[in-house]
Amino acid sequence: MAQKEKNREVQVENREWLESFRWVLKNESAERAKDLLDLLKNEAAQHSISVEEKPVSPYINTISPEKETAYPGDLDIETKLLGMIRWNAMAMVARANKESSGIGGHISTYASISNLWEVGFNHFFKGIDDGHGDNIYFQGHASPGIYARAFLEGRLSKEHLENFRREIKSEKGLTSYPHPKLMPEFWNHPTVSMGLAPITAIYQARFNKYLEHRGLIEENNQKVWAFLGDGEMDEPESRGALSIAAQDKLDNLIFVVDCNLQRLDGPVRGNQKIIQELEGTFKGAGWNVIKVLWSSDWDPLFARDKHDKLITKLNKLPDGQLQKFAFEPGEYMRKHLFGEDEDLQELVNNLSDTELKNLRRGGHDPVKIYNAYKAAVEHKGQPSVILAQTIKGYGQGDAGEASNVAHQTKKMKKVGLKHFRDFFNVPVSDDALEDLPFIKPEEGSGELKYLIQHRENKGGFIPKRKDKSEALKEPDDSVFSKFFEGSGEDLAASTSVLVQILSKLLKDKNVGKYIVPIIPDESRTFGMESLFQQAGIYAEGGQKYDPVDKGSLLYYKESAKGIILEEGITEAGCISEFIAAGTSYLNHGLNMIPFYFFYSMFGFQRTADLIWAAADAGAKGFLIGGISGRTSLPGEGLQHQDGNSHLFALTFPNLKAYDPAFAYEVAVIVKEGIKKMYTQKENCFYYITVGNDTYKMPEMPEGVEEGILKGMYRFVKSSNKRLKKKAHLFGSGAIMKEVLKAAEILEKDYKIKVDIWSVTSFKSLYDNALDTERENRLKAQMNKELNYIEECLKDEKGVFVAATDYVKALPEAVAKYFPKKLSVLGTDGFGRSDAREELRDFFEVSAAHIVYTVLYEFALQGELKSNDLKEAAKNLIINPKKPNPRTS
Repeated sequence: MAQKEKNREVQVENREWLESFRWVLKNESAERAKDLLDLLKNEAAQHSISVEEKPVSPYINTISPEKETAYPGDLDIETKLLGMIRWNAMAMVARANKESSGIGGHISTYASISNLWEVGFNHFFKGIDDGHGDNIYFQGHASPGIYARAFLEGRLSKEHLENFRREIKSEKGLTSYPHPKLMPEFWNHPTVSMGLAPITAIYQARFNKYLEHRGLIEENNQKVWAFLGDGEMDEPESRGALSIAAQDKLDNLIFVVDCNLQRLDGPVRGNQKIIQELEGTFKGAGWNVIKVLWSSDWDPLFARDKHDKLITKLNKLPDGQLQKFAFEPGEYMRKHLFGEDEDLQELVNNLSDTELKNLRRGGHDPVKIYNAYKAAVEHKGQPSVILAQTIKGYGQGDAGEASNVAHQTKKMKKVGLKHFRDFFNVPVSDDALEDLPFIKPEEGSGELKYLIQHRENKGGFIPKRKDKSEALKEPDDSVFSKFFEGSGEDLAASTSVLVQILSKLLKDKNVGKYIVPIIPDESRTFGMESLFQQAGIYAEGGQKYDPVDKGSLLYYKESAKGIILEEGITEAGCISEFIAAGTSYLNHGLNMIPFYFFYSMFGFQRTADLIWAAADAGAKGFLIGGISGRTSLPGEGLQHQDGNSHLFALTFPNLKAYDPAFAYEVAVIVKEGIKKMYTQKENCFYYITVGNDTYKMPEMPEGVEEGILKGMYRFVKSSNKRLKKKAHLFGSGAIMKEVLKAAEILEKDYKIKVDIWSVTSFKSLYDNALDTERENRLKAQMNKELNYIEECLKDEKGVFVAATDYVKALPEAVAKYFPKKLSVLGTDGFGRSDAREELRDFFEVSAAHIVYTVLYEFALQGELKSNDLKEAAKNLIINPKKPNPRTS
């Protein structure tokens, strides 16, 4: 009896607590309710009582029906329009594959995401015509839906749709995915390489705030929307920067994850729940999470579920089973979801199997989507993510709806077309079904007026790209002139030269306010700490602590108006910031000039996919590969020493890549880069490698500017006419010091006169040679035009040796254009930890090896005796038994 009485007292006490809390919920704000809960948790913690924090909420919508706002649009018109868009998107892919089997494309992704996009198009997405439009990262595999909508808007023609994925066949061909390079007035952001859209969207949102804080743009309501797939969220780049968005309070950022629970081959999480996993991940990172799981069709079921049995069941169901419910007829759901409990059976007794089958997921309900978007747009202080549950291939029936082959669906048979047409009530007759006609409302119809008026109300059509920037005036000559004079007896490194140029550019009246220094976490390594005081490090909210080095001249100074973007140890984040800054001329009408400094090994090798996206997006600016070359970074070893990046750079069509050795070369390249990209507005970007080895910087010889930019020029011409043998040494970047030493040894000890050539850009030489060769071939030109290398060397004789701190394939790429065989020394193989002298000897790019290679070539030509070559090898300490650096 005593225990029963105790239980009754506990129940009464529980009711009193609940009644009190319900009174607060009814009469005060939600914030007040949260405050009380926090007070209780804090009090419990002080008494060592652990209160378990559940990382996820129940498997239901975040926004309850009573909290919803009425839908502002005409759902009948929007449904009719969307049916046409869906049909045209499907027809576009199916017709393309009917004409050319294997051309590819995707039907099911747009079928899944279409409602999520249409609500945005009609009621949220801002266009650029009225100022700052939204940045929208459209999920790439669903691009047919964007084209189909643009067709209804009158922006694309029937011919465009007929040439989906046929860009060469027709001038009106449409790209497979969002590619600004190929459709420069249409697409803004390349997104189809999985995982790149999430991270670039985060840093775009951050950069937008950065521009506001610097006073370069006015505070505005511009949003960054990223539409992503749940399978895509497995990519490291998809999740790696989530905390950055929360840390910077990016309430201008909205992720919409289309959770159709499927990836390319099957379920995203067959045995678990991807939406719950993502909710925990985003909440843990500090995001505002909004779940849109069930349509309004489910609201009556949840309302009648007095004991929460349906919610309990849904909480436990793995995603593979939810996919099965979407795939099978309604009777399967009746049996396996509702059939095991009398109360659950009672919930659906009034529904037929067909009605059960047609219970929609939340991502297909415009009302639920609208309310989620509204909540996200209005939310302050945090980024928001909307997790919308959908069905892959929605409406396709047996032609791929919720099947494991849905992603590969590219064609539909007549029965599938009929189901699709009937499901979405599309006005196509039975006789016309297999012709897959493109359909459109009549001109002047209410539907078209509705479609266009809603876009006009939101600032114009999207996607749309336009360069609204004005050309910049060139920096004052004084920025660069000092570096043309040389350093005299002082020693300098090309890295410090570039930092000095950057410092001067920040003060320049023409371009200073547009400069954006970007660095992962190596400012002091690159000697950039001098910029801390001058420019400050950007930090949302400013510096809220006293830095430990506050008393020093170069202390770590953070500021809300800081200019340096010091992103932490994240090369992927930095290149994403580079893309945001480098495309600012398109997104904000501002010619921002990013300088992104990084260890050169961690650029192309680590983030080449993002750099490729930068090229596609039309990003401009300077990528700076610091401490470049395989032998220029002593001590660090295999993982850090870069011998590859310039070889990677050869493959980027609109990238200009340079490996300068001297201060004046760096100055000429940066000056020309600003002129080309921002004054002449050429669509290109630059990669410049620099080193930290110090040496005397020579004065710039007369008339070499053109050669520096074209990739090669004669730095020293031998004036010793008494010597008969002649060698041409080609050096660049970090190995130029060794080339200079080798020239001295050859002239002094071996009586060989030497011309020294500075190769600033093997890529420029390579591009020019390919273009000249192609032009000669296509013009059937027998008397061929000379490429730049051939023009420079047409009258030269002797031995030709190139030495580089990069793999031999780099100079070998242009070797065939030299007058005679080009002997190449490079740094193939894994790096080692040691000092520069030992590294250069190990990789056989030292002065001694350069000298020996010249002598060997003369011996091969019969101009040097074998015994003399052996004696030279002994003097130069050339060891034929040393390990092969390429294979050891």
